[in-house]
Amino acid sequence: MFPLTEENKHVAQLLLSTGTCPRCIFRFCGVDFHAPYKLPYKELLNELQKFLEIEKDELVLEVPNPPPKKIRLQELEDGIDGIDNLSQNGEGRVSVIEDGSIASKSSNLNVCNVCLGILQEFCEKEFIKKVCQKVEASGFEFTNLVFSVSFPPQLSVREHAAWLLVKQEMGKQSLSLGRNDIVQLKEAYKWITHPLFSEELGVPIDGKSLFEVSVVFAHPETVEDCHFLRAICPDCFKPAKNKQSVFTRMAVMKALTKIKEEDFRKQFPCPPNSPKAVCTVLEIECAHGAVFVAGRYNKYSRNLPQTPWIIDGERKLESSVEELISDHLLAVFKAESFNFSSSGREDVDVRTLGNGRPFAIELVNPHRVHFTSQEIKELQQVNHFMTWKLSCFRNSVTELELLIVFLFLLLQKINNSSNKIQVRDLQLVTREAIGHMKEGEEEKTKSYSALIWTNKVIQKKDIEFLNDIKDLKIDQKTPLRVLHRRPLAVRTRIIHSMETRYVDEHHFHLYLKTQAGTYIKEFVHGDFGRTKPNIGSLMNVTADILELDVESVDVDWPPALDD
Repeated sequence: MFPLTEENKHVAQLLLSTGTCPRCIFRFCGVDFHAPYKLPYKELLNELQKFLEIEKDELVLEVPNPPPKKIRLQELEDGIDGIDNLSQNGEGRVSVIEDGSIASKSSNLNVCNVCLGILQEFCEKEFIKKVCQKVEASGFEFTNLVFSVSFPPQLSVREHAAWLLVKQEMGKQSLSLGRNDIVQLKEAYKWITHPLFSEELGVPIDGKSLFEVSVVFAHPETVEDCHFLRAICPDCFKPAKNKQSVFTRMAVMKALTKIKEEDFRKQFPCPPNSPKAVCTVLEIECAHGAVFVAGRYNKYSRNLPQTPWIIDGERKLESSVEELISDHLLAVFKAESFNFSSSGREDVDVRTLGNGRPFAIELVNPHRVHFTSQEIKELQQVNHFMTWKLSCFRNSVTELELLIVFLFLLLQKINNSSNKIQVRDLQLVTREAIGHMKEGEEEKTKSYSALIWTNKVIQKKDIEFLNDIKDLKIDQKTPLRVLHRRPLAVRTRIIHSMETRYVDEHHFHLYLKTQAGTYIKEFVHGDFGRTKPNIGSLMNVTADILELDVESVDVDWPPALDD
C-alpha cells in the first residue's frame, strides 16, 4: 500500500518538482514505517508517478547529458568486478584515492538535492553487495556486526533548506511541520540497508557487536555549502587538534539551531540546488573492538626484562616477559597490535615468584575471537593433553565455554614454550576491570626476599634488631638508575616489616614487606644517600644487594581460577 495520503500530495509534488527523491519525500511526509523505503527505487518512482497522476513524459527521470560517474575502486587481490579506484590501507580498510563512487553503472537518475544520492545509489542491492565483498575480504571472523555510516555535514544544511521550504508552503494551508517530524536520514538508511547487509553476510546486525563496518561518504561538489555558517556562528566552528575540518556534523547542527530562518534564506537557496553527481565513498573500514586478556606471571630468569630492552635502537636482550606472553595471543587472535600493562615491574635481574604479578594485554583490532571445538582439540594435542577429557565437546557448548577452554589450553602452550616464565589465571576481562589492577597501587603491599652483602664482618646478633623494626618510614629521592624516565622527587615509603636469616660473616637474607612503589635495591645500599634511612645506615656498614626476588604482589586481581 502506498504510504502517502491526499494531504501529502501538495508537499510531495513540491519536493519532487524541486529535485527531491521519493525516499526523502517520504521522510518529509513523516512516513515512519519501514516497508515503503525498502521498495526498489524504480518501483518507488512509478508508484509516486501514479499517486501524483503524472504522465510518463511529464516526470523527468533522466539527465539529458549525465556527467560521467566514475565507479573506479581498486580491486582487491581476489578481484571484484566494477570496483576500482579504492586503495587498500591496511587490513580491512579501503580508501578512495581519486574522486569516484561505488554506484550503479547504468543509473542516470537525477541526484536528489537533499540526500545527494544516499537514498538512491547507496541503499540498492548492488552497492550492498560490493561493501559486503570488502567485508569478506578483510579477513575478520564475526558472528554479528554493527553497521555505521558517516554522511557529509552539508546534508544537514540541505535538509534544513528543504524543511524551511516545506514548512513555508504548509503554513499557507495552516499546517505545521516541526523539525522532529522529519524522519532522520540515518534512520531511513538503516531501515533499508540493515536487512540487506544481514541477508548478504548471513549474520544479524547487532548494535552491541564489537565488530563494526563503517562507510564514510563525501560530496566534494557541495563541500562549501556549510561555509556561510561560520561567518554567522563563529563560536560553533572552533578548530580541534583531532579534526581535519571545523565543519563537523555536530558543529553544523549546532549552528543550524542558532541561525535565524530569514538569515538562512538569505545565504542558502530554498529549495537547495540539484547536484550533478552522487556522493563518493571515501572509506570502507572494518574494525573489531579490543579484546582484553589478563592473568598473572612468574618470572624465573635473572636475565629477562619485563618489556623489550632497546637502547638507541639496539636490542640488548633477545626477549622479554611481554613478548613471551603476547606473541602467542597475537597469533591466536590475529590482532594488529597490543598494549601490555602490569601491576608494577621488576628489574631484568629480579625474579617474580609466589602467586605472580598481575598483568593485562589489550589486543587491538583482533580479526578472530571465535574458536571451534576442533581447534581446541588441535591445541590440546599440541600441548600433549591427549588423556584429558574436555566436557565442552557436547553439542550444547556455548561460544563462551569454548573460549574459556581455549584460553586454558593457550596458557599451557605459553608455559610449555619457555622455562623463563609461567602464566596463571589467564582470562578475558573488560576494559573497566583493568582499572582494578591500578587502583590504590601505592597503598598495596609487596613482599621481597634479598641476599645482602656487607663490607664488614657481621654476626647473627648484628642483624637481629632489624626483625623488631615495624612500619619504618623512609624518604627516597628518585634513584639515579631511573632518573632518565621518572621525574625527580622525594617519595615517602613504608617498610612494614623485616625478617633476617644469617648466612655467613658477610651475607644474610632479608625478607621484607613494604608499601608498593618502594625501591628495594636503594633501601639496601642507600643510593649515595638518596634513600634515608637504609640498611647500610641502620647497620653502620656498606651494604649491597646481590639477589632480589619478588615473593608476592598483594593485588587481588584478576580473580584466581580453579585448576
